[in-house]
Amino acid sequence: MSVIMGIRGVLLDIDGTLLESNDAHAHSWVEVFRRHGFDIPFERVRPLIGKGGDKLLPELTGIDAESARGKELSDERSTLFLEKYLPGLAPTRGARTLLDRLKARRLRLVIATSSNEKELKALLRQAGIADLIGRATTSDDGASKPDPDIVRAALAEGGLAADQAIMIGDTPYDIEAAGRAGVRTIALRCGGGWGDTALSGAIAIYDDPAALAAQLDE
Repeated sequence: MSVIMGIRGVLLDIDGTLLESNDAHAHSWVEVFRRHGFDIPFERVRPLIGKGGDKLLPELTGIDAESARGKELSDERSTLFLEKYLPGLAPTRGARTLLDRLKARRLRLVIATSSNEKELKALLRQAGIADLIGRATTSDDGASKPDPDIVRAALAEGGLAADQAIMIGDTPYDIEAAGRAGVRTIALRCGGGWGDTALSGAIAIYDDPAALAAQLDE
């Protein structure tokens, strides 16, 4: 039976799911932290990628993300990521193929990302899928994953009930956020950093978008 049987819409994470960007996000945080006197290694930052800066920043530094200093660090990190790291990133294997096949089934596609609005369009362009996406929600639409705000906003954006949608993501935070919004998740391993045990809350796990695309009519 198809994994999308009875589904009207698909909520999609970007980073690690459609674009190979998780390591780059971690490196950009490490570099900005170092500039501001925080010696926080990549190994501590990387497992938190998938959460938004509103979660990651206070967890690692104790700085309120909404404070003046927190906003300064977040803005600097975003600029660094966009200018230094993003241009060299590639889509995950089969990212466009998967979206093409989902659209061919007339499914509504809605991006649900912990990235901010400033980064969204650039991420979609770099992933080569900007023309396939008409709806999106970001961390500007509420607390970032694993809180369910972004997923709930994505459901509203797509005009979908929770049982009419499925989430596709690559982190435990995608699975938790979707689950708290009543949405099931298909997990992808291509984001790296998490084994199948960490992704076990998903209804299915695939290597990457290409592997999922090949099994849509399984």
